[in-house]
Amino acid sequence: MSADEIEKMLKIAKGDIIRLDYSGYLVDGGDLFDTSNADVAKEGGIFDENVTYGAIPVLVGSGRLFEGLDEAIINSNVGEDREIVLTPEKAAGPRDPKLIEQIPLREFLRQEIEPQVGMEVNMKNRVGMVMSVSPRMVRVDFNRRFAGRPLRYKFKVVCKITDDVEKVQSLIQMDYGSAEGFGVKLDGENYEITLPDVCKYDQKWILAKYKVVADLRESFNAKTIHFIEEYLKKDEAKKDEAKPEGREPEELPQ
Repeated sequence: MSADEIEKMLKIAKGDIIRLDYSGYLVDGGDLFDTSNADVAKEGGIFDENVTYGAIPVLVGSGRLFEGLDEAIINSNVGEDREIVLTPEKAAGPRDPKLIEQIPLREFLRQEIEPQVGMEVNMKNRVGMVMSVSPRMVRVDFNRRFAGRPLRYKFKVVCKITDDVEKVQSLIQMDYGSAEGFGVKLDGENYEITLPDVCKYDQKWILAKYKVVADLRESFNAKTIHFIEEYLKKDEAKKDEAKPEGREPEELPQ
C-alpha cells in the first residue's frame, strides 16, 4: 500500500462514516455535559446507567453535530487526539431573549404536567427548559441547550468504517438509536433490510425509517430499499427453538 493510500485511509473527509469518541465541556466553569466514555462520565459525575457508552457512529458533514465540531473532524486523522473550543455561533448558536416566554400554568395542567424549575418540556412541538414557576405563569426558555455559551470538545476518530454492510448498520444506529437485530443484504443499488421484532410495535421506528431511506439514498445512491418483516407460525417458532444451531428458520410465504 502506497503512502498516499495510507494517508487517504487515515484522513477524514466529508461523507465518511466514522466512530467518534468525544467529551464536551462548558468553557465557563469547565463542567462536563456529555461524553461517549463511561469512565469520563463517572469522573465528571454525569454517569447514567441507562446510557450505552462507546464511540458513536457519525456521518461526517451531515449536520448532526455542532457545526464547529463537524468542521474540526474533517481533515483530522484516525486515532488522533484533538481538542477544540467552539464559539456560540459554531455551537448552539447565539442566545435569543425573545425565545424566553411566559406560559399560563393552566396550559401545563391541561397536559397533566406539573412544571418544576429545570424540567425539560415540550409545548406545541417546541422543547424548552422551565426557568421559574409562579401560581399563574411558567417561564420557559426555548433557546437551544447551551445557546450563547462557548463549548470545548475533546475527541478522537476511533475508526473510519469502510465495509458497506457496517456502514448501513451505522446509519441505522444513528437514525434509530440501535442497529441490534437488523439484517442487511446488498445487491448493487438494491438494499434489503430485515427488521427485528421490536420495530413491528415501535412508533419511533416509523419516523426513523424515513431518515434511514434518505441517508441511504444520499450516502450510497441506493435505488431500491426493501424493509422486511418476518412472521413465524407459533408451532414453527417452537420447532425453530429446538433446531440445532446453524439451521435457518422456516419463513412464511411472502
